[in-house]
Amino acid sequence: MDEFQATMEELAEEYNRQAAELRDVYGKLNELTATAQSEDRMVTVTVGSQGQVQGIELDPRVYRKLSPSELSRSILEQIGVAAAEVSAETQRLMGPFLPEGLPYEEVFGEGASFESFLPQPLNLPSEERG
Repeated sequence: MDEFQATMEELAEEYNRQAAELRDVYGKLNELTATAQSEDRMVTVTVGSQGQVQGIELDPRVYRKLSPSELSRSILEQIGVAAAEVSAETQRLMGPFLPEGLPYEEVFGEGASFESFLPQPLNLPSEERG
């Protein structure tokens, strides 16, 4: 076997290894959830991998202890806490797959979009007008 063939086989093996790892992480990301509970244990919220609310549990005593605005605030707070946990775990799982020097927030953070990965048009110098 020549050197080129050996190098290509090594590259293919490395690619297959990384692709398998990425598939494994992708499966974990799809199953990712986080649950947050208020300090008073009146509100428990579970969110999924994209921060979507999957469940809200309220202690039956919540209606006697919290006003509607306090209950709303507590629910929103726990959604934020659980979503932050999901985001942190996503960052931990995806970090090893990002190119060195590319911040996670640039790829997955607020304001990131698929369009940011597409080639951008070239800005050619304007032709001089005579």
